[in-house]
Amino acid sequence: MNKARMEAFSDGVLAIIITIMVLELPRPEGHDWSTLYRLWPTLLSYALSFIYVGIYWNNHHHLMHTVRRIGGQLLWANLHLLFWLSLFPYVTGWAGESHFAPVPMTCYGIVALMCALSWLLLTRAIIAAGPQNSLLAQAMGRGLKETLSLVGYLVAIVAPFFGHIGVVVAGLALMAVALGWLIPDRRIERVLQATETEE
Repeated sequence: MNKARMEAFSDGVLAIIITIMVLELPRPEGHDWSTLYRLWPTLLSYALSFIYVGIYWNNHHHLMHTVRRIGGQLLWANLHLLFWLSLFPYVTGWAGESHFAPVPMTCYGIVALMCALSWLLLTRAIIAAGPQNSLLAQAMGRGLKETLSLVGYLVAIVAPFFGHIGVVVAGLALMAVALGWLIPDRRIERVLQATETEE
């Protein structure tokens, strides 16, 4: 199978997700800065979600460079990831409109966690698709970054139940994980560069 169709479909879905998020942003009811300021929770929630979707798009692009063979399991794993990413507009709007209430924040953390777990399943499916995809297996290593991210998401899920301070902790945990992934996975870049050098 050709991976180009899967890449094109994934890019299209991610573009639609971002478009939906921005179209759901409410317009200020007035024409001064104070009316815009009142929307800060929604704007902050949108910015964080935009960064998250952008990170997944960026890393998905890098990930696909390691793929030489795809199969049915890999296609379903990719769809599984896209399913959870498609829920970002929903929890983004809910968290922002509720001014980061505990339940919406917990749900945001759950969606973020499921996206991360889906990503791990996708990488496993790529490796399992055949020895042609061995570059990814070489790049994965211990996965310390992934483990720390999962811990951050678990904190974001549980912390909101401990009141206002917990909501702040959840938000900081989500931001910290996003900051950790802003730079594309260098492990994949190193393996790809080594392969190009050998060739």
